[in-house]
Amino acid sequence: MKSIKRATVLIAAAALLALAGCASEGEKQSSAGAYIDDAAITTKVKTAIFNEPSLKLFDIGVATEDKVVHLTGSVKTRAEMAKAAEVARNVSGVRSVRNELKIKQ
Repeated sequence: MKSIKRATVLIAAAALLALAGCASEGEKQSSAGAYIDDAAITTKVKTAIFNEPSLKLFDIGVATEDKVVHLTGSVKTRAEMAKAAEVARNVSGVRSVRNELKIKQ
């Protein structure tokens, strides 16, 4: 089961990197390199969250724009919300984290 989840993360990373070449000139990204950097950061953050035992079972979405990571979704407690932000901040290349996680009722 663990290897299936890791394979899924790796496939998602490959897909993000493949789509980097599809970015149009009208997007906010200043270059294809910045787009690829953001995709790589997103993948690293998702992997770090997945590898954190206290977070891997939660519905946490990750998106990155200009090296700013946006966390969305839901967790059970404030401690898990803080842990997700901490894990994201510790990923190389992350400038800041916008934690928009909600606590499940």
